[in-house]
Amino acid sequence: MTDDHNLGEAAQESTDLRTRTADFFQRMAAAPGANDPAHTAARDGLVRLHMPLVEHLARRFRNRGEPYDDLVQVATIGLIKAIDRFDSDRGVEFSTYATPTILGEIKRYFRDKGWAIRVPRRLQELRLSLTAATAELTQELGRAPTVAELSDRLGLSPDLVIEGLESANAYNTLSLDAPDQNETDATTVLDGLGGEDEALESVEYRESLKPLLAQLDTREKRILTLRFFRGMTQSQIAEEIGISQMHVSRLLARTLTELRTGLLKE
Repeated sequence: MTDDHNLGEAAQESTDLRTRTADFFQRMAAAPGANDPAHTAARDGLVRLHMPLVEHLARRFRNRGEPYDDLVQVATIGLIKAIDRFDSDRGVEFSTYATPTILGEIKRYFRDKGWAIRVPRRLQELRLSLTAATAELTQELGRAPTVAELSDRLGLSPDLVIEGLESANAYNTLSLDAPDQNETDATTVLDGLGGEDEALESVEYRESLKPLLAQLDTREKRILTLRFFRGMTQSQIAEEIGISQMHVSRLLARTLTELRTGLLKE
């Protein structure tokens, strides 16, 4: 019974918010001009009415090193811009239109304060264009636009739109000691960046052997290849090249001794 009551209250509050919002926009439209007191009062009423939305969106960015009060102030500017641009005849709820506009204003603030990773100016400007286009299309469509729709609106290729959207990731960086969000244990990002290569020590030996191997005759090279790269036994090697196993053993021993001596001289 309590849950039904709470749901009923929430639904009523939502209805009241839409009704009051529509009323304020009607008052603004009826005012003679933007400087008229009635227009200003209705505009201020819309700002006060939607401050909970502003504070909710600002809280999403409060752990990025900027004071929460500053974020609220920036988000409020975004709200005011949304109010001034909103067209109630579109049939879209104001909160649906205002949300991307407010978020865009906050993200612009972080861009101006400094990017965690240096992003070319063209991408910064592209991000602004995408934010504005997203707000406009959201109002027109009643939902978030797709990449294709943004591409058509801005006259850009889909790849460039995606690049602009992804450039927002440069607003913040992640500590290498931060836990990997895709893992359930305490693994950090640094743990997944690779480890010590066990074969690294053998690189020097391989490089030192190259000129020594080049000095061997064809049969000695073939015996080494068959023994150490193809894993054949001495009997199999003897059958492969047409000599006795004893001969293979002597040639292999002599060749290895020569290589070992050459490495020690180096």
